[in-house]
Amino acid sequence: MLVLILAYLGGALTILSPCILPVLPFVFSRADRPFARNGLPMLAGMALTFAVVATLAAVGGGWAVRANQYGRFVALAVLAVLGLSLLSERVAEWITRPFVALGNKLTERTGSQDDSVLSAAGLGVATGLLWAPCAGPILGLLLTCAALKGASVRTTLLLLTYAAGAATSLALALLIGGRVFALMKRSLGAGKWVRRALGVLVLAGVAAIALGLDTGLLTRVSLASTGGLEQKLIDAMRPAPLVQLAVNAGGDTLPVEGDLPALDGATQWLNSPPISAQSLRGKVVLVDFWTYSCINCIRSLPYVRSWADKYKDYGLVVIGVHAPEFAFEKDPGNVAHAVKDLGVDYPVALDNGYTIWKAFSNEYWPAHYFIDPQGHIRHHHFGEGDYRQSEDVIRRLLAEAGRKDLPGGYVQPGVQGAQVAAGSGDTGRSPETYVGYARAQNFASGTVAQDETATYHAPSTLTVNQWGLDGRWLVSDESARLDSPNGRIVYRFRGRDLHLVLGPGRDGQPVRFRVLIDNKAPGADRGADIDADGNGTITGQRLYQLVRQANGSGERTFEITFLDPGVLAYAFTFG
Repeated sequence: MLVLILAYLGGALTILSPCILPVLPFVFSRADRPFARNGLPMLAGMALTFAVVATLAAVGGGWAVRANQYGRFVALAVLAVLGLSLLSERVAEWITRPFVALGNKLTERTGSQDDSVLSAAGLGVATGLLWAPCAGPILGLLLTCAALKGASVRTTLLLLTYAAGAATSLALALLIGGRVFALMKRSLGAGKWVRRALGVLVLAGVAAIALGLDTGLLTRVSLASTGGLEQKLIDAMRPAPLVQLAVNAGGDTLPVEGDLPALDGATQWLNSPPISAQSLRGKVVLVDFWTYSCINCIRSLPYVRSWADKYKDYGLVVIGVHAPEFAFEKDPGNVAHAVKDLGVDYPVALDNGYTIWKAFSNEYWPAHYFIDPQGHIRHHHFGEGDYRQSEDVIRRLLAEAGRKDLPGGYVQPGVQGAQVAAGSGDTGRSPETYVGYARAQNFASGTVAQDETATYHAPSTLTVNQWGLDGRWLVSDESARLDSPNGRIVYRFRGRDLHLVLGPGRDGQPVRFRVLIDNKAPGADRGADIDADGNGTITGQRLYQLVRQANGSGERTFEITFLDPGVLAYAFTFG
């Protein structure tokens, strides 16, 4: 209901924006006639036509999202044309010329002097065709939301509500008359400059993406991303949480926690064609939310893989939902490479728009949801651990489904490197630490120059959980980029393992680095991605294990020096 109210108010405020300008001559052409027989049918026809045309646009937007990389190039071209139309009235006139011509023909056919309800409605249809390609920013948010959620009856209802708000404003203008019309004309002068400013911003964004000025920008502004007011609109559509209470799997029954939502919001599927919730009826399903640079997800994956292998012939279907945390994790090529490296052979849905995530009202990586053959969620588990309990749930649901002679015992996957479980009994282990300024904590190298290259100096001594940069870095909201060779990151940490999410520069060239622990080569304390002397190379965007202490998890000082510029550093995790 809230999102409908927001859409209605957005439409009502359209009367103060430039997008209403093209329809004014149509609307006021019948201002001197009875409103019930002229103004009302015309506005109703305008709103309905607008909603239909805009829904078709939403369908196209949804197709562009699903087309993924190629769809983004199409979207860039469309955005460029949009930017030019906002900047230049001539371009806007050229774009809307076919709609104006069609509107004029309909106007001629309905007869401008005809006082019938039918002719007024026909004029409204013409007006709706003229208005649809010209509507402003709030409409853009609604269309992006529609592309994210998928075009549906709900999409059309939102667009119709938006159009109804605009029609209400125009109806008031018709009824009240001259004063409102004068206010509209005054507002349109300022609106012209707002329109041009938006055009400049759109074209600047298109140029930045096309030139590759920021490797992460394309995925952050893709059609599957949200921000600002758009995010508020989408958040307002979030359903009530599916999972209300934690469940004790050892009890006599597993209560119903909710129903399996639709899975059709995925932007792409790996290892499988698209899977619908309906097609899973009759199967026991495990849905695993994960992202490939998340250390907790990496450590739980061996168990998920083992369950999939052990019970696949007994009716278990495992579906991974890859919901990215960082921009580079939206790249299907990166995810496909990670899926292969991690040995994931079950279906994986790429949830770049968080559509499935929101449908589950999920908030965690990893998160496991266990679904029975009737499509009911019967159990959930968030985070690592409790693997035996989770396997017990799988067996119970399979047994309820009539499966017999299930294989005994618990899975014991062989793991190595970063997939080894966190050290037991670690107290005071350092927390996950983000390098980008949006979520950075305990930074010890002074004030961050946001989104600007600056020189930083790491302090000679650090207290536990403090960290710092050294050298010339550009710190953005989710990462830091080294702009000159021999830059460093230092961290005073506590834990058995230290991992750092890293990526090569814009050109994708490998970046060499060297690790020291307490100013010495790591030796036996080296992680899986370096040698005993601390040397390693960054070849892709992923999590790198740099420290695994051979004895204990005591407090140490970590230092990494990047011999080449361009590296992107995202986040530390510990184990």
